[in-house]
Amino acid sequence: MQSKSSTFDLPFLLITMGLVLFGLIMLSSASGPTGYENFGDSYYFVKHQILFGLIPGLIGLLWFARTPCQQIKRYAFPLLLVSILLLLVVFIPGVGFGSSNSWIRFGGLFSVQPAEIVKLTFLFYLAAWLEKRQTSIKNSDGLMPFIIVLSVVLGLIALQPDIGTMTIIAAMAFIVYFVAGAPLIFLGGIGGFGFLVFFLLIKLAPYRAARFTTFLHPELDPQGIGYHINQALLAIGSGGFFGLGYGLSRQKFAYLPEVVGDSIFAVIAEEMGFVIAVGLLALFVAFVWRGLKIAAASADSYSKYLCVGIISWIAIQAFVNIGSMTSILPMTGVTLPFVSYGGTSLAVGLCGVGVILSVSRHLKKEV
Repeated sequence: MQSKSSTFDLPFLLITMGLVLFGLIMLSSASGPTGYENFGDSYYFVKHQILFGLIPGLIGLLWFARTPCQQIKRYAFPLLLVSILLLLVVFIPGVGFGSSNSWIRFGGLFSVQPAEIVKLTFLFYLAAWLEKRQTSIKNSDGLMPFIIVLSVVLGLIALQPDIGTMTIIAAMAFIVYFVAGAPLIFLGGIGGFGFLVFFLLIKLAPYRAARFTTFLHPELDPQGIGYHINQALLAIGSGGFFGLGYGLSRQKFAYLPEVVGDSIFAVIAEEMGFVIAVGLLALFVAFVWRGLKIAAASADSYSKYLCVGIISWIAIQAFVNIGSMTSILPMTGVTLPFVSYGGTSLAVGLCGVGVILSVSRHLKKEV
């Protein structure tokens, strides 16, 4: 169908750039003590975020924004196979590393996290698969292939183990499957099965059960398993309405774990206060709202599923991260999109934004 839009969606791009810029500013403050202590450079993490996250991410954003989604669809299956291969590579001794064995290092120069890449490449395949089988989605013929492919991807991520990323991909796939027209009875069955698997994963790993117990009663072990959430709540509470001031966080000085990763929202609330923290939430809401408007005006089903999937992934990940820091969800180790340190996460997230910008150039109506 002929495009109704002469260019990409500028408001959506500006919202994204606002999130990224704010993230770099806050990362510069939050990472200072850790960077100096571990590497002798207070700006170590910011430099790496720019070099291995922002720069390749902007290149990917520009490429995807200029590439029609229908061209990407041709390579959806090969990209999925490459991603699954990368998920398998992390289990090779000496290759995969990290606390959850989820990283691959290339020549000691840089590293990538395959599970982050899979969020986008699996979505490329899922959207193409759903578009091709729109008639069979409403019956059981389309259910089992969906479950099999999803189970392979989620199973490899769970074995790392990275339950947080596994949950995000599962929720993203569930939402896209719903938007594609899956019957409620299928969705209910998948949701029930997913809840059972999640419960078993908690029961099989004592540390996951401990995290869940701490979520219910954070005061039980404040110096042990409950230390992280208690320090996060202390940081958030210390900020008040207007914060202690940029750079003046006390919790980032070896008190709060993972200040550059999943705990960065607590540092933001401590330094910038309730008002700026709510402003950050408003930016994420604007990101979701604008992205869904683009999805609703998409020219074809494949583009619509891609937009819905990317927006769902970012929204769910942000909700899980902030929810865990404010103790409305259990701790998961999931980072805050566009804000937390993580080159692969930022680069892939910007590539996803590029896909949505590409869709916005070929809409069936104005948004």
